[in-house]
Amino acid sequence: PKGEKAKPGKRAPIKEEAAWMAAITDFGCIACHLDGHPRTPGAVHHLLRGGLRMGHLFSICLCQPGHHMDGAVKGVVSRHPDKAAFERKYGHEADLLELTQRLVRATCES
Repeated sequence: PKGEKAKPGKRAPIKEEAAWMAAITDFGCIACHLDGHPRTPGAVHHLLRGGLRMGHLFSICLCQPGHHMDGAVKGVVSRHPDKAAFERKYGHEADLLELTQRLVRATCES
């Protein structure tokens, strides 16, 4: 969208990408949802492949502090710095993306 700045070295999202990121942040943290705490505010977490972002459409919402980083503050497992522990508890990020897509779609249809 016009006026939305990208971080240095990153591309600003196009309309479809911005809509996706708005929808997931409106839905809330997917890990909190799985823990029985739906609609917990969070931020966009981009999935990586080979250490590089896969794109804005490949993102989920994770709370901060909490499931994204600094989980000790809330007593939860964070994606950063312990991806392995996070995925043991919540599943692989690709699976969380698929679940998020289904849940957000269902929310939009209702």
